[in-house]
Amino acid sequence: MRSAKAFTNQTFTKRVDHDGGRHRPPRAPAEPAVCPGCGAVYVKRRWSRSAASRLQAVGLAAPFAVRVCAACRRRQHGVPHGYLHVDGDFFTTHRSDIEPLLRNEVERAREDNPLHQILAWTDLEGGGLLIATATEHLAQRLGHALEKAYDGDVHYGFSHENKLARVWWHR
Repeated sequence: MRSAKAFTNQTFTKRVDHDGGRHRPPRAPAEPAVCPGCGAVYVKRRWSRSAASRLQAVGLAAPFAVRVCAACRRRQHGVPHGYLHVDGDFFTTHRSDIEPLLRNEVERAREDNPLHQILAWTDLEGGGLLIATATEHLAQRLGHALEKAYDGDVHYGFSHENKLARVWWHR
């Protein structure tokens, strides 16, 4: 028998992120720290690539510790959190225009957050492209940039269990 309530225990259950926190170290790294892989600096409990944070880290009395950031750790372990699938006849004819757009968007995203990195750039057999990203937000951002610049069909798929985003762009 159905209830008039919008949410009950049968209609709504909390999804548990079973892998939540595995990519994080048990404690925050000592400040200041620098990542040997990408050169990001950890200051004020945040990874950053900006010149201001580097100057701020130099002003601290403590010497730099060497710590691997979360994105470089994901690259080492081969665990992406986002995928972007790009395909279609338009992509094959305008590939020389689309690839620089994607690379520029990644660089702009890395200014905001150095954890936004591309882990793998794979050419598919049918003339498509598969990009694996370190964060699910970067995959979404790349799909939005393609949609804004070239229109086309974009579909977003999310896995709430393990924080994985898949974005498909076709034109």
